[in-house]
Amino acid sequence: VVRGVISLSQVLLALGPLFAGRAQAAGQRLSWREVLAGGLSGLLAGAIVGLLTLVVASVNMRPVLVNATPELVRTLTFGLPLGLGVISLVGFGGLLGAAGAAWVHAPGQLRFSVALGLGTVVVLGALRQKGLAPVPAAVVLALVSGGAWLYKRQWQELQTSYELFRRRNESLLAVLRWPVALVFLLAVPYVLGTYGTSVLNLVGLYVLMGLGLNIVVGYAGLLDLGYVAFFTIGAYVTGLLTSPRSSLGLGLSFWAAWPAAMLAAMVAGVLLGIPVLRMRGDYLAIVTLGFGEIIRILVLSDSFKPVLGGAQGIIEIPGPRLGGFQFVKPQHFYYLILLGCLLAVIVSRRLADSRVGRAWLAIREDEDVAEATGINIVKYKLLAFALGASFSGIGGAIFASWLHAIFPNSFTLLVSINILSLVIVGGLGSIPGVIVGALVLVGLPEVLRAFAEYRMLAFGALLVIMMLARPEGIWPAKRVREELRRG
Repeated sequence: VVRGVISLSQVLLALGPLFAGRAQAAGQRLSWREVLAGGLSGLLAGAIVGLLTLVVASVNMRPVLVNATPELVRTLTFGLPLGLGVISLVGFGGLLGAAGAAWVHAPGQLRFSVALGLGTVVVLGALRQKGLAPVPAAVVLALVSGGAWLYKRQWQELQTSYELFRRRNESLLAVLRWPVALVFLLAVPYVLGTYGTSVLNLVGLYVLMGLGLNIVVGYAGLLDLGYVAFFTIGAYVTGLLTSPRSSLGLGLSFWAAWPAAMLAAMVAGVLLGIPVLRMRGDYLAIVTLGFGEIIRILVLSDSFKPVLGGAQGIIEIPGPRLGGFQFVKPQHFYYLILLGCLLAVIVSRRLADSRVGRAWLAIREDEDVAEATGINIVKYKLLAFALGASFSGIGGAIFASWLHAIFPNSFTLLVSINILSLVIVGGLGSIPGVIVGALVLVGLPEVLRAFAEYRMLAFGALLVIMMLARPEGIWPAKRVREELRRG
């Protein structure tokens, strides 16, 4: 997180004693007893980890704990000799426990400001992979914490001033809002660096596919578990048309191939929709799940190997080219993915407020009543499948060009589950919810790739917590939020 000072694993290690000490602050006012209790709790937490460190250093635990390596011991002991490192670990645990107990009684403004500043440093340091240098980290901490402190301190005055400013300059703000947002989006790759931009690209692809699935599930209420099939079709059509090493060997440009990939995915969406028109709920989910598995098995089978490449996939897929400019770096593909996401957002937004969107809403609420009122169920269901599939086809085309190769193992059922999960966790029928869901379920696990063994554990725990605590999602659509609250 901060180069040469603290790593992401050490940040997580510090949370145990900190929260152990925080749990001891039960009184209304801070007292020496609470600080002492917090310190003792922190010492206990540090002692437990210290004992584990001694065991790992003395006994070969790798048959049971795969990561119980000398590198783990060096991390836990801060690179110090074993005895001194364990003592330091216990001592730091006590200090953090006492700090956790005192933290509860700190002014709310101070806690908010410091927590926001430290959180920003941790996120930026993790995104930059090599961490922030000490001086930039201190500057970020000071600016974010100081800004948050002033914001909270002057909240009422700032809110009143902003409201007056907004009323006087409403037309100016409406004009400037989108250019400012666009400038921010265009500058993001140069702030995050190569690794951070690669993570953001992956998030963008899932946003693009999530917006497509949001039309099917969020707008029309059609549960689709085979959505990865359209992503696969878009990627393979692009590979076949652009790669000189493919069975077709056409060598077309990306700009000629992506409309074909989108059209192929739309046709597949219609072909999937025709046999499932009368299915609902679990039955629809099972059939679409089978469709996704059929596509995956076909691209992996020996029967289609001469055309699709089988397990070897398709290689040497060229990146997009504009004149003499070749898309090579993640920063280049970021703008292509951003363009696709903006197009998907505009189309989704316009559809949601149109006659088509209201027809989908009626089908989602009660299909029988919608049909009785004159809505053409067949037409609007097929339209939802086709439009949702088209966004996934575009995502597949960009994915193939970005990686310059595609393989069947990239298109598993887990992709469909991830896309459906981000739509549900973000908020059904909500465009901002899809974006937030992708950041939480796709971006955060990529940042925490150093803890890959526990990513799926955290993923499942988050889903359970969300379903219990906030079933409408992080940023739900207004109608969905009101329905669930009323329920």
